[in-house]
Amino acid sequence: MNLRHYILFRSFANHYSQFIQNVPFNSYMCIYNRRIKGLSKFGLVDNAQKVFGEMCQRDFVTWDTLVSGYSQKTRIIDDPNNFGSFSDGNVRTWTAMLSEYAKAGRIEDARRLFDSMPEKNVVSWNAMITGYVKSGELVSARRLFDAMPERNISSWNAMITGYCHRCIMREARELFEKMPERNAVSWMVMMSGYNGIDLYLEVWNVFVRMYRSGVMPDQPMFVAALSALKGLTDLELVDSLRSIVLKSGYEEDMIVGTAVLNAYAKSERLDLASDFFNGMPFKNEYSCTLMIAAFSQCGRLDDAVRIYGRISEQTVDTQTAMMTAYAQNGRIHDAEHLFKLIKHPNIVTWNAMITGYAQSGMLDDAKDAFLRMGTRNSTSWAAMISGLAQNGRYNEALQMFTEFHRVGNFPTYSCVSSSLFACANLGAIDMGKQIHALAIKRRCQHDSYVGSALISMYSKCKNIEDVSQVFSTVEINDTASWNSLLSGLSHNNQLEKARDAFEKMPDRDVVSWTAIISAYVQAGHVDIALHIFRDMLVRDVKPNELTLTSVLSACGSVGAAKLGEQIHSIIHKLGSNLNLFINNALITMYFKFGTDCGISVFEEMAERDVITWNAVLAGCAHNGLGKEAIEVFKRMDVSGIPPDEMSFLGILCACSRAGLVEEGRAYLKSMCEDYGIKPLVYHYTCVVDLLGRAGKLNEAEALVESMPLEPDGVIWEALLAACRIHRNIKVAERIAQRLQQMNAHNSGTYVLLSNLYASHGKWDKVEETREIMKSHGISKEPATSWMYVRNTLYTFLTGDKAHDQIEDIIELLKTYYKSLKMTGYVPNTDFVHHDVEEEQKENQLLLHSEKLALAFGILNTPNGAPILIMKNLRICGDCHSFVKFVSKVTVRKIVIRDRKRFHHFKDGQCTCGDYW
Repeated sequence: MNLRHYILFRSFANHYSQFIQNVPFNSYMCIYNRRIKGLSKFGLVDNAQKVFGEMCQRDFVTWDTLVSGYSQKTRIIDDPNNFGSFSDGNVRTWTAMLSEYAKAGRIEDARRLFDSMPEKNVVSWNAMITGYVKSGELVSARRLFDAMPERNISSWNAMITGYCHRCIMREARELFEKMPERNAVSWMVMMSGYNGIDLYLEVWNVFVRMYRSGVMPDQPMFVAALSALKGLTDLELVDSLRSIVLKSGYEEDMIVGTAVLNAYAKSERLDLASDFFNGMPFKNEYSCTLMIAAFSQCGRLDDAVRIYGRISEQTVDTQTAMMTAYAQNGRIHDAEHLFKLIKHPNIVTWNAMITGYAQSGMLDDAKDAFLRMGTRNSTSWAAMISGLAQNGRYNEALQMFTEFHRVGNFPTYSCVSSSLFACANLGAIDMGKQIHALAIKRRCQHDSYVGSALISMYSKCKNIEDVSQVFSTVEINDTASWNSLLSGLSHNNQLEKARDAFEKMPDRDVVSWTAIISAYVQAGHVDIALHIFRDMLVRDVKPNELTLTSVLSACGSVGAAKLGEQIHSIIHKLGSNLNLFINNALITMYFKFGTDCGISVFEEMAERDVITWNAVLAGCAHNGLGKEAIEVFKRMDVSGIPPDEMSFLGILCACSRAGLVEEGRAYLKSMCEDYGIKPLVYHYTCVVDLLGRAGKLNEAEALVESMPLEPDGVIWEALLAACRIHRNIKVAERIAQRLQQMNAHNSGTYVLLSNLYASHGKWDKVEETREIMKSHGISKEPATSWMYVRNTLYTFLTGDKAHDQIEDIIELLKTYYKSLKMTGYVPNTDFVHHDVEEEQKENQLLLHSEKLALAFGILNTPNGAPILIMKNLRICGDCHSFVKFVSKVTVRKIVIRDRKRFHHFKDGQCTCGDYW
């Protein structure tokens, strides 16, 4: 009690003592009530309680006065049972006390008081429901709501508010539709609820219904609607709402005007936002920071700096906005400099700096700033957890999340989502389940972002049953949730279920289309993936970077050259031809077509990274362009981009394909001595392959024995393949024995050995090898060739006679064979690995898959048109000779891509120089 209150109190007490002596006994009640009121007015509720206790009789005024006094001091009567002894009070008094207990969080005391009330009115019921709602006990609130004898608008609004605050919009909408009448609060609560879960279209629909029903929007309603349009980024809707704002006379309202500006800025029409900003009669700190942020997010940092420079008096908020703009645009040091100039940074400023450091990968600086903060809030922790998770430091992210929760903080949705992301990448399913349980406790599992994170976590941890269960519990399954489900099913090889989910999606965005296309590409169903991509274009869905790189990869893998060229044209129309990642994918695709267009794309690129150079090196290697690859490697070195492990793999592979033995040896030595890169097994494999193909089998075997790494099955198989080329059974058997000791039960090992025995006529060994394969359950991969004709994929199996045009194909092949034999050609039956007559062997050679594909291509493409054929296995020597002859007779360029490399046939020659 301060001095003034004490003097007033003593004056009041003296006056009371003198007055009470002259008052009749029957007026004591009035006197006591006045004294309680006076004491309460001065905040002396304890003294008022003492006077209250001295009274032998009390009326409802007494109780009203005391309750009012406690309410003013945000205190409540300690024992509700004392209040329950009062039987002469009115409903208003009981309800007031009930509300006070509910406000104080003493919901059980409030309920006991409610149950003991001699009578209740609708206000009493509403007070109890509101208490339950604020305590988060929605089940109890709904049970009480359903039991109400009568309801008013406030009853409905209280229950709907509870559902909206908990993001349970389905139940909220159900009650809203049942309301016999609505007021402005009803509409506002629904809009706020939908805004809270980012269902912006629903916000707009509610606003339109409200406006059409005759309810005039006020400032908060306009702000809520404009906030939703900011999320929809629909310029026409913004213009429509602005016209309503004008009619209602709210455009000059600072808050509404700033909300309009915000909506324009988010609609990706910064020109309109800028014009509106310049025409605003009043600009405040928020409108300026909003424009700085809008320009920054669109990469127009200079415009953001210009707005910042026009602010006459800088505040912490405007400085923070500019600092954030610098950080978002990669100028972290400018952001850091501005941060140091802010004399008294607030918590928002610190959080922005931490986020900036994290986005720039400067996590140690972010941690230092985090530890130096005087006060932290949940956003501070969320920024650190998200930064660690997004930069691959998943364990640290989870440790920080654990610490955040341990010190008593309740994690935000962002914290939960980032931590689940970390669990997903670590495969930490147990930790993920604990966070899921915490999300349920926090009641945020219904949120679409948290739900998407849970779906991703469970899918990456291969827990597909929980993926479906989580999806079914998300309150509103928006497109992001569907996309997470789609990716989760695809990630777990549930392709049919993924396609079913895709077809059921109420709305699809470019992410949805990209996810299903990528799923089919990864599953090897490239033709279906490309069909879906065409459907996507027909529906006017603009592909993004990931979509385009995925379909370019698909085209390259199956040799869909025409479609690949069409997609390249689409890329130009979309203005994506300057995109680094897309150009890298184009280079890879064109090299897989066996064309030099990849080099053209490379030469036109304004920006290149190490992946660009590696794509060209790999392309040259697979197409047998060894000397060209060496020139590219030299240019890469001069460009200032240092080669990495993949660069050396590309150049070593190129040397192997072209038979450049000395160059290959030199590059293997150089990568360690000149670049400090330790060769891995696959680098040695390339050199072993190079030496083996050159006939240097002893040197190749010695290299495997002496290399400082444990040889794997692949490197021994490379040497075994060389033995097959040079018909060295002795070394081959020794290598095959090593592979069997390694339990490398690869069909390729046995097939190579069997073919080698067959070429020497050792049919008993061939049969023995096949029996071993059978005992290990190993089957030979069937030889398959495929090609695209008029954007349609055709597949051919060796010995397959089921094709619709098989008679014409065989007749054409026999014609070419007859002509070829007249030139002295003798079919190489060494490539028939069965002990049968020579004529039968020749007939088997005739039905090799690449020959069937070649004849089909000649029959179904214009004369002179190039032919591109893919094969899953290495082309045999007889087919190689045959295709050289056909290329000369038909005057066509024929490209065959087998498992190892490209063969470019033209005028009777092959670019491999018969070295493969």
